[in-house]
Amino acid sequence: MSDQKVSFGKLFWPSFVAVMIAGLVSLLLFFLVLGGVIGSFGNFGPEPLAIRNSTILQLKLTGELKDKSDQSLDIASFQVDRTVGLPDLLYGIEKAKTDPKIKGIYLELGGLTCGMGSAKELHDAIKDFQTSGKFAVAYLSGEYVSQTAYYISSAAKEVYGFPSTTMEFTGVGVQLMFFKNLLDNLNIEVDVVRGTNNDFKSAVEPFFRTNMSDSSRLQTQAFLRTMWRTMRNDISENKGIDTLILDNHVDSLHILDCESAYNAKLITGLRYRDEFMGLLKKKMNMDQDEELEIQSMEKYALKAFSDRQLLVKRQKPNIAVILAEGDVATSGDGLSSASICRLFQKVRNDKNITAVVFRINSPGGSALASEEIWREVAQTQKKKKVIVSMGDVAASGGYYIATPANRIFAEPTTITGSIGVFGMIPYTGKFMENKLGITFDRVRTNKHSLTSLNAKLTPEELAVIQGQVDKIYTQFLTRVSEGRHMKMEKVAVLARGRVWSGEDALRIGLVDELGGLSKAIAYACKGQSAPKVIYYPIVKKSTLSEIAEMIEQQQEEEEASVKMDIAIPSELKAIYARIKKIESMAGIQMRMPFEYVME
Repeated sequence: MSDQKVSFGKLFWPSFVAVMIAGLVSLLLFFLVLGGVIGSFGNFGPEPLAIRNSTILQLKLTGELKDKSDQSLDIASFQVDRTVGLPDLLYGIEKAKTDPKIKGIYLELGGLTCGMGSAKELHDAIKDFQTSGKFAVAYLSGEYVSQTAYYISSAAKEVYGFPSTTMEFTGVGVQLMFFKNLLDNLNIEVDVVRGTNNDFKSAVEPFFRTNMSDSSRLQTQAFLRTMWRTMRNDISENKGIDTLILDNHVDSLHILDCESAYNAKLITGLRYRDEFMGLLKKKMNMDQDEELEIQSMEKYALKAFSDRQLLVKRQKPNIAVILAEGDVATSGDGLSSASICRLFQKVRNDKNITAVVFRINSPGGSALASEEIWREVAQTQKKKKVIVSMGDVAASGGYYIATPANRIFAEPTTITGSIGVFGMIPYTGKFMENKLGITFDRVRTNKHSLTSLNAKLTPEELAVIQGQVDKIYTQFLTRVSEGRHMKMEKVAVLARGRVWSGEDALRIGLVDELGGLSKAIAYACKGQSAPKVIYYPIVKKSTLSEIAEMIEQQQEEEEASVKMDIAIPSELKAIYARIKKIESMAGIQMRMPFEYVME
């Protein structure tokens, strides 16, 4: 026998092709089998979201409440990760108000995190729902009920609680994190350049101070007072308790659990879950052994909103709502000028669109991106009405892009203004040399040919950057002056990087009217005999997400699928998010002076 050698290619490529073909065949068979399984669902189960007569909608929000809905598939667990946006919920509640199959809503808010503006809009929607004669009942249960969850729940005429559930009722506060000592220990210096007289622009303070400045403390106390006053006054009206008594409960830490809340008349009664379900059956005039028809409010709202959008698209919409949420940037997943500018160009060139509602929920960000968006809003405003609705926050760049609007709406608690500009230039040369043992040398043709984080800026270079920051700040003042029809001198007094509450912003002329998204849309629809509202960007569900959702609908038991959840402490998440945000900063910034979260 001859000793023949076989080349690697002759062995590898036939094997590779065979494996690929086998893999594709297996994948095809998987989807054929899956399709058969899904097709068989119709033979033994209700259609997804089949709303029957005498249905109660359960509102059970967990996680962060945002403006934009999102739906994606977790491949590892083949489960749908679903985020229901505030506009969807507001539309769902409004539709349920007139839906003859819906008899009421019961709220059981979980680990909800949202801004006070969103909480106020949801609270008001629940309150309005009850004007239809239908009921809204809340049940406070689980290990812990946040103050925000109770505030929204208080809109229901009846609120019940599990006797031993812990409850927060302490007022509102903000905790800021400062990095100066850390930077000093690392031998890292930061040159901070703020617009002239931007003493309220405290976003940069954590990098050169160890505590809040007097200006920062003043503005923070002012808007926190407005937040608590709004929350407290609504609870007072809802439950018929004097505001002085509520303040006393907060200052004395009287409210620790549902039992103490009941004794203070903040809730209607104490019930175990079976007793609460029995109460719902009584409201529905049902026998105790009958089964309640309960449907997810989130799923109801998503489907109602989605169905309405599909219908409107076919009917030539005349009102456009553009949702803009997150940090202002030129690109990315947040409020990017690349995507927002395209949307404004689209609606501006649509002859059927007569008015645009620009929903802003942003602490600001890139000055360049803010100017790009401002330009598109201003161009659109020349051709059709632009109405701005501010959510939890519309500060700095988030306010900048609102200035060309015909009318601006804000909630009393919306964080507004922060008309100011800053830049930060870190110097890491000492850190690299003293901590890591790394040194640098340079060659350049001209005096300023090379700029580096490892070379400290000269006074001349800092002066140039200060000039650029002041130039952008003056442009900001001009945008506000022209958009709000104010003299520059007055704007300069109101600006200085200061944050205002929506309530105070109305008083000083930075906004026109208090109200949420629904009120802004109603204003845009004036004069329209048949308003048809379309929302952008349009959320598209993937085919795999729809398949997973159908499977999920059929799971009778919670244990049918297991999803691993690795718990990461919230403090670490916050630090990681802050680091990622700092990494994304480029150029001169228009950004809110701090961050806050309502739980």
